[in-house]
Amino acid sequence: MMEGPLAGVRVIDLTTVAMGPYATQILGDMGADVIKVESGSGDVFRQASPMKSPNMGAAFLNLNRNKRSVVIDLKSGQGRLAFLKLVAEADVLVFNLRPQSMKNLGLTYEELQLANPRLVYCGAYGFSEKGRYAGRPAFDDVVQAMCGIASLQGITGRHVPSYVNTIMADKCAGLTVAYSIAMALFEREKSGLGQAIEVPMFETLVSFTLVEHLAGETFVPPLGPTGYQRVLSEHRKPYRAKDGYVSILPYTDRHWLTFFEIAGEQKHLADERFKTMTGRSKNINELYEILASVVATRTVDEWQKLLGDSDIPVAPVMSIDDLISDSHLFDEKFFSITNHDSEGRLRNIGIPVSFSRTPGSIRRPAPRLGEHTAEIVGDLFAAPIKKGVEEN
Repeated sequence: MMEGPLAGVRVIDLTTVAMGPYATQILGDMGADVIKVESGSGDVFRQASPMKSPNMGAAFLNLNRNKRSVVIDLKSGQGRLAFLKLVAEADVLVFNLRPQSMKNLGLTYEELQLANPRLVYCGAYGFSEKGRYAGRPAFDDVVQAMCGIASLQGITGRHVPSYVNTIMADKCAGLTVAYSIAMALFEREKSGLGQAIEVPMFETLVSFTLVEHLAGETFVPPLGPTGYQRVLSEHRKPYRAKDGYVSILPYTDRHWLTFFEIAGEQKHLADERFKTMTGRSKNINELYEILASVVATRTVDEWQKLLGDSDIPVAPVMSIDDLISDSHLFDEKFFSITNHDSEGRLRNIGIPVSFSRTPGSIRRPAPRLGEHTAEIVGDLFAAPIKKGVEEN
């Protein structure tokens, strides 16, 4: 098997739940040796059902493949020494403990870089240490509420704030953690030095949300209110066809011209409101109402056949269950089945990114709690202590 692009990189993963583990799994999929350091009770996400065995919940399995688990008590002298020896030989340390907790444990960047100046030290937590929210606890729901997403979800539908039905904040921040670490490793190739990285969920999701929704407030003084009106239209939704729901998105001038011609609705082609993107943006509710009424005249399959050759985006509304049997995903072998020593046959979510020379791979399933403690800790104390470790 070819090695991934991060082969040879060792990552110490001191994270739990979703944001950090999602990031470190991506690094592991790309070839990094990820050592997951857990307390005696383990990552709390081990307990999220469904599960066949204690401490091996489905979500944990889907976030922690390509990792080895070691149980270390960071508050004990022997445990702290073991952890320091791990970090001294590592390339990356990722943690989602609050910075004050890392300080109390004597694990700040200033302390650890003495033993390992090449260390990339990445803190992934709720809020930046630079502002007044520093140190506050945060989970996905809290960040969705604070970053504007819950409010935006309430503009349409029931007109009350609501959460997106996926742990969006955790996963967006996790992706940011992964690419931030990759960039720091790239820079280290030039400077030879590591550095400290802060990836706060709140600021990451504010940045994510405001790309389009800063809108009129982009300009000083403002040219209008916040909010990108196209995606906030109550008429922007999967449309009801004769036999189900379908997503259709004419977007460019050519798309709309072609759509109205195919649909036999040429009367709208002369409407000045819809001829340009600027005009459509100003009259998006009226345009989407027309689209909804037209879509209702045909079946989902008819729309796919009519629009499929016209390069107009069209797709059926698929459920999670539909994805498992989707023919496109089947063709690219996106899902694979492997055997886990304790959990039996498991379906693996595929690696979406491909590399022509150094592809990522699924090399090991999610570990049982402390499965590799003897292996890893035994190796640590069999090797001489690196200079600087004992001084910490």
